[in-house]
Amino acid sequence: MTHYDPLAAQAAFPTDFIWGVATSAFQIEGASTADGKGLSIWDSFCRQSGAIADASNGDVACEHYKRWEEDLDMIAGLGVDAYRFSVSWPRVRPTGSGEWNEAGLAFYEKLVDGLLARGIKPYLTLNHWDLPQALQDGGGWGNRDTVHRFVEYACGMAERLGDRVVSIATHNEPWVMAQLGHQVGIFAPGLKDRKLAAQVSHHLLLSHGLALQALRAQGCKAQLGLVLNLSPMHAATDSAADRAKAVLDDGRVVRWYMDPLFKGRYPQDVLDDLGADAPQVQPGDMEVITTPMDFLGVNYYSRSVISAGEPWDVRSSGREVTDMGWEVYPEGLTELLLRLHRDYPVPPLFVTENGGAFKDELNADGRVHDAGRTRYIATHIAAVDAAMKQGVRMGGYMVWSLMDNFEWASGYEKRFGIVHVDYATQARTLKDSARWYRDFLQQQRAQR
Repeated sequence: MTHYDPLAAQAAFPTDFIWGVATSAFQIEGASTADGKGLSIWDSFCRQSGAIADASNGDVACEHYKRWEEDLDMIAGLGVDAYRFSVSWPRVRPTGSGEWNEAGLAFYEKLVDGLLARGIKPYLTLNHWDLPQALQDGGGWGNRDTVHRFVEYACGMAERLGDRVVSIATHNEPWVMAQLGHQVGIFAPGLKDRKLAAQVSHHLLLSHGLALQALRAQGCKAQLGLVLNLSPMHAATDSAADRAKAVLDDGRVVRWYMDPLFKGRYPQDVLDDLGADAPQVQPGDMEVITTPMDFLGVNYYSRSVISAGEPWDVRSSGREVTDMGWEVYPEGLTELLLRLHRDYPVPPLFVTENGGAFKDELNADGRVHDAGRTRYIATHIAAVDAAMKQGVRMGGYMVWSLMDNFEWASGYEKRFGIVHVDYATQARTLKDSARWYRDFLQQQRAQR
């Protein structure tokens, strides 16, 4: 096992490297119908029987919509440079088209101004999965018309916030929306249709490219990009079957998004595998998708170990395993970043999400002693340093997540936060991982 010493690596980070924390709207805001907010596909999905592990929903979540000032103070206290958050599309445009909701827009203006007043750079994500239900009713991301509604939404948000946010990401993890939402069916909107999932992935990429073009034409000065969830794919054994499946899965998860974005084509092995389920691509689409980005966001949690037979036993490696059942494998982040740098003409890379779910409890001393999460974050920061030492251009690193929240289909059972949330009282408590990150960033600033 490669040993990463984050403290020994500190001096390697340049002075303009961005340190941050990240959240998403549906997971923390609550206020699901307040002030004219429309329904999202996640509001609807939570009401499907059996969809959420603990039968919960995002109606209240962390009450961030009410407690945003307290939360911004907490972020400022950590000493981070940036906060990555998402806008709830149905909060600002309830049906996804037509009338805008002034109260929703005002909330995000207050949030952005509040961040700037505290010296924190706002990093905005436009789509973190919560598509307006009204658009889903018309076919959602499977309908090419939604592409154009998204571009309108992007332009509207840039009109209001583009002069103050540092960065705008179009989508968060299109693979998750397409595959888990439309093929596996365990995320909203809960559909199980391989052909539809492939078309959704294409429409997400197309809407990204068109939005970038529209935002630049509008004169938007923010850095523009996209956030992908990516992992190295390792064969469980050296068998031909395992190796072949690992290559195909790499195509489905990594190359299916990276190749069109940077090479203007979908990978042939995945197209062959899809056959008649391959997406319809209209003339000019691929040229739009390759619209240059200012940054690429990378969300990394673990490697994937691929077996053609029985699923690989995550505990067989002897590594620590998180509460999500994911192996702690920091060297996979170095491997991934090096591979992206080597195989594609990428812009600067940002680790836009990285963190671990662990079972946390408030101790009698009023603290949360989450040594596993602290170790996870520290070793992954060192993994970023190792990639930079080998020539990878990195723009920053953001911890997922600022605070415990609604963890999608897992409900409130999984805690990713560096801040503990007592859902009964909404009390926030800095975990030991937050204290470590704060101290680490203080040491970074001292070296600047």
